[in-house]
Formats: sequence, C-alpha cells, structure tokens
Amino acid sequence: MEVPPTEQPSPSVVPARRKKMTKQLTGKRDDTPLHSAARGGNLAVVTEILTGTGEEELKELLPKQNQSGETALYVAAEYGYVDLVKEMINYYDLVDAGIKATNGFDALHIAAKQGDIDILKVLLGVHPELAMTVDLSNTTALHTAATQGHIEIVNFLLEAGSSLATIAKSNGKTPLHSAARNGHVEVVKSLLASEPGIASRTDKKGQTALHMAVKGQNLEVVQELVRVDPSLMNMVDTKGNTALHIASRKGRAQIVKLLLGYNHTDTKAVNRSGETAIDTAEKTGHPEVATILQQHGVQSARTIKPAAPNPARELKQTVSDIKHEVHNQLEHTRQTRKRVQGIAKRLNKMHAEGLNNAINSTTVVAVLIATVAFAAIFTVPGQYVDDPNNIPPGLSIGEANIAPKPAFIIFFIFDSIALFISLAVVVVQTSVVVIESKAKKQMMAIINKLMWHRIEASNLRSIRRSSLGSRSRSWSMSVMSDSEILNNEFKKMYAI
Repeated sequence: MEVPPTEQPSPSVVPARRKKMTKQLTGKRDDTPLHSAARGGNLAVVTEILTGTGEEELKELLPKQNQSGETALYVAAEYGYVDLVKEMINYYDLVDAGIKATNGFDALHIAAKQGDIDILKVLLGVHPELAMTVDLSNTTALHTAATQGHIEIVNFLLEAGSSLATIAKSNGKTPLHSAARNGHVEVVKSLLASEPGIASRTDKKGQTALHMAVKGQNLEVVQELVRVDPSLMNMVDTKGNTALHIASRKGRAQIVKLLLGYNHTDTKAVNRSGETAIDTAEKTGHPEVATILQQHGVQSARTIKPAAPNPARELKQTVSDIKHEVHNQLEHTRQTRKRVQGIAKRLNKMHAEGLNNAINSTTVVAVLIATVAFAAIFTVPGQYVDDPNNIPPGLSIGEANIAPKPAFIIFFIFDSIALFISLAVVVVQTSVVVIESKAKKQMMAIINKLMWHRIEASNLRSIRRSSLGSRSRSWSMSVMSDSEILNNEFKKMYAI
C-alpha cells in the first residue's frame, strides 16, 4: 500500500519568514480578512483580496487598523513576509504606509527593529520618504536599528540619507548616543564616518555619546569616540560631570583605567555637587574604582584648591549649549512641518472622499427625480379618449381628457424641465470621471442650484395636481394663449 507523499505548503501561499520567529500566529480584535491573510502569510489570499476589491473599497480597507492599531501591511512586515510586503506596498500610498500602531511604530520601524533588511529595501524602494518617519518620541528607523545594533540596516539607511544620523529623539539623544550606550562598536564607527560632527552633540542632560559609552562596558566604543574627538574627554553635562565622573559612578573599573591613560584627561574636574571622580566613586560605593583613581593621583575636592573660573572654557561651553539648543529647535520645527504636511494630506483625502460622496448622493437623487418625472408624464389623471362614439369637442382618439387644460400644460412644462435637468445632472456626473477638486466644487454648486429648481418644479407640480382635482379655472388669459400655441404639439404627443 502506497503512502501518499506529505503535502508541502505552496511557496505562493506561505512565504519564507524570518529565521527567528517568536510571535505566535494569533489574530487580534478588529482584524479584517486582509489582516488575517497577512498574519498567516497567505500570499494567494492577499493577492485575491487586493485584486478583487473595488478601488473605493480598497481605499477604505488598506488603512484599516485592528485593536492594536496595526494595518495589514504592518502585520506582514512584523512577521517578516517579504513576498507579501512586496505585493502589498504597491497598493499603499505614502500616508497609509506610514500609519503607526499603538506602539508608535509603522511598518518600516518594526522591520528596522527586527533587522529585516529585505523588507526595509522593499518598503523604501516604493516609498523612500518612509525613512524620515518618526515614532511618538521622534525616533527614526535609523535610530531604532542603531539601538538594536543592526549594522546592515544602519549602513543601508545611511546610504539613503546621512542626515538621518543627526535627527535626535525628543530627549535630545542621537542614534550615536544609543549605539554607544549599548556598545555597538560597528554601528558607532558607521555613524561617525557618516557624520563626524555628531560626536559632540549633547542630549537634554548635556551628555555626549562618550558619557553614554562609559556607562556601558565596551572599551572599543570609548576609544573610537575619543579618537574622533579628544575634547569629549573633559566635556561636562548639566550636572558638571565628565566622562570620568560617570564611569566612576557606574563602577566601570576598566573604562576608568582607559580614561586615566589619556594625557589630556582632567583629573581635577569638580562637578556641581563639589565632587571629583574619586569623591563620586567613594560616595557610590565603588572602592575598587576609588583605589585605581588614587593610584593615578586623583585627589578629593577637599584637598584641591578651588581653581579660578576659566572664562574661555565657560564661554565655549555656553556657545556649545546654545548651538545644541538651536539645532534641536530646528530639528523639531522640521519634524513638525512634516507632520503638518501629513495631516494636510489626510484632510485633503477626506475632503475629496466627502466631495465624491456628495456627488454620488446627488446623482442618486437626480435619478429618482428623473424616474418620478418620467412616470408622471405618462401617467396622466383624467384618463384618455377611447370611445369612438363619444368624442368630446376639440379632442381626438387617444388624447388625454385634460390635455387642453392650462393647468396640465403648466404641469407638463415644469415636469419636463425637472426630467431633462435631472437627466443632465446624471449624464454630467457619470461621464466626467476625473476632474480637479476645484472644478468638482463648482460643478456641485451648479448642480445644487439645479436641484433647488427641480424641487420648486416638483412642489409646483403638486400644486397643479391639486388644482386639477378641484377643476379650478382661474388661469390668466396670457397662460391660455400660451396653451393654445402648444396645444397641437401636446395632442400629437398623447395620440395613440
């Protein structure tokens, strides 16, 4: 008995995902069918949904978010389905592709965080502007990748635009700060090679990347930063701490030895708490570090004469602080401008959709009025002349009994106007597909006026019908004369 071969999933159905997949394939509340297909990596279903959905419905489907604020594109990027992202991104515009989940990440950010270089290339290949998007704390995808140590992604994003390295988070930290703190030496080297000037950038606490590096334990990162800018050694933060102070407070014995090995290290620097590095080490309970500092001749602030303030140094520090603050303000202004532009695009999109909905609604109303008007013309009250032996004077076989009546003639005129205006509105709105927004507004203004006249005509028609029911004869001679002129034409129209 033959054993049937085990069925393997089709490559088009389950694309390869990241090697280290830790997330479970569990759905979330408010998932659309597109979310579910993307979460399961089902390329065939995703393609069927994208190609089989109408244009307007697709515009509503693509930006839809589940309970966690995730779009279907975000889900595909998060699970690392390159083939799905490659198919889906062609349908997403820049605004929808940059929609953030509740965690503040968009599809590009989550790919950068997880190190998915292939997905990053696909997204930026269609929308390069996504590289400039930021999360809730003004963090770029470059910053996210640098924090995680994804050197390949960092290099790729730096090639896309080196200025990304200068964009700081809301707390003032640049990608270099975060990479240095986490000890990612290769990332630090790439960032410095791209933008050497960022080595001296300070965050809101006044700390440089070297201040951050000495909090960690990677000696090579410290060496690289000092090599690029030796002046970092003695730069102080807002509390007056040098890198040596920070390393002593953290108890980083090897880094303290490294810093003391540089000739230009200021071992007499006193912070705003009145402490030298050895005072800080003793205060924070690091006797090993205190011993190393003592062996290198570092003295306590109590034994050091207060040095006269150095005006040149204070001026340099003040200028540096002002420069940093101005740069931060400019960066925040630029980011704010980009966010405003994104909001403007969304508002324009919503306005265009509202205008299109108004046009569609007006078209439906126009069709209904045309239908009623058309039916009213051929459903005449008073019956027709159909008895050959009993033909009223002035009438003929097949002619409506009320055809010569002035009231009917007026009704017929306004009903015809309502019919043809409604048909004109329908024809205009169904034939003119692509026009500018300004022209659409003008068209809607004209159509609203026409619709108002149609309403007046409909109301007047109701009045005429009421008049016919009461057999009113109170019409002016001028109307009678007009009806006589048109009488022959109406008789022809209603003859059988």
